[in-house]
Amino acid sequence: MKPVGAITRGTTNPNRLRRVDNFIAYRCAAALTAADAPLVVDLGYGASPVTAVELRDRLATAVRPDVTVIGLEIDPVRVAAAQPYAAPPLLQFRRGGFELAGLSPVVVRAFNVLRQYAEEDVAAAWRQMTATGAVLVEGTCDELGRIATWVVVEAGVPATLTLSARLPVLEHPAVFAERLPKALIHHNVPGHPVHELLRALGRAWETEATPFGPRQRWLATVRRMRTAGWPVLDGPARWRLGELTVPIDVALGSAAGRP
Repeated sequence: MKPVGAITRGTTNPNRLRRVDNFIAYRCAAALTAADAPLVVDLGYGASPVTAVELRDRLATAVRPDVTVIGLEIDPVRVAAAQPYAAPPLLQFRRGGFELAGLSPVVVRAFNVLRQYAEEDVAAAWRQMTATGAVLVEGTCDELGRIATWVVVEAGVPATLTLSARLPVLEHPAVFAERLPKALIHHNVPGHPVHELLRALGRAWETEATPFGPRQRWLATVRRMRTAGWPVLDGPARWRLGELTVPIDVALGSAAGRP
């Protein structure tokens, strides 16, 4: 099967995707636990397979020990370089793209991949990666993984947006603007829903200045958002990790599903 997509930059770092891995273990635990074959695809793991190795270790610890992770890369050089890290059958590396090399995973993680494509390519990629029923977690983060955002996509349609930060180094929620998923980053302008979301989050953060540290400030900020009528999902157990998750229509409005 011919891989679909293009070779991207491929830069990565150890622990860069820890935040989203933690979320996948939470959000997709039920689906992975119920699956006869708990397969997860890490699409576009990059020049180093370290984040795929970490994903397998985290899901094996947090969800079930027999979870299989298959890392896919279009670049055959990267696939060859990853082979010393493989531990078949539970950790493998193959050549593939948005077609997922013919696999039918339960979950697909695609991070810092679509950011390098044109916005008009996003919807088709979402549909292709979820065509066999997979839950797609797609997003972007900074080089050290301290600031990250992602969408959960099912059957080609986005469901939620999550903003996630390492709270001790979060200076202001405005930093999320630089790391929005491709479907949203060009819409962060006045008059668009994602701009209003980030502006409201920034105002809440500024209002909730506290001497008790960044974690308490973030918790108070998220509570203020919910009190103000924003449909914030989950609860304090997720919020204290630096997460804010909302339904996608809060960020995309009537454009939901049509990047």
